[in-house]
Amino acid sequence: MSISSTIIYLSAILRPVAPRTRPEGCCEKPARCAALPAKPRAALVAVFRALGDATRLEIFRLIAAQAAPICACDVVARFDLRQPTISHHLGVLREAGLVDAERRGVWTWYSVRPEGVEMLRAAAGSLAASEGAPAA
Repeated sequence: MSISSTIIYLSAILRPVAPRTRPEGCCEKPARCAALPAKPRAALVAVFRALGDATRLEIFRLIAAQAAPICACDVVARFDLRQPTISHHLGVLREAGLVDAERRGVWTWYSVRPEGVEMLRAAAGSLAASEGAPAA
């Protein structure tokens, strides 16, 4: 393709685009939302990543539904996954600060960390409310 034919081709496909008009009421001043500090933001991201997996979410729900700590063997028995996979998911939940683990002999017992649940509640509240706007 010659230079002149390339220029003709480009001028045909690169026509000026008409500016878009914004709908009425589009540019009203949005509510302010302060940025999260780095450390709480990182913790919250870890929690959401941990719960972003369907299996981990169900494992967390199972542990949270218990009145007392639950043995890892009981968690494995409730899922159609092998023990190493369940252990991996439990480790991710533990690293995210959502569950506590306590060794009892050869078994590990899991319980929900109240701080993790509170972090989830606070996150939900912060999504609903913004600076200068009433909470929903």
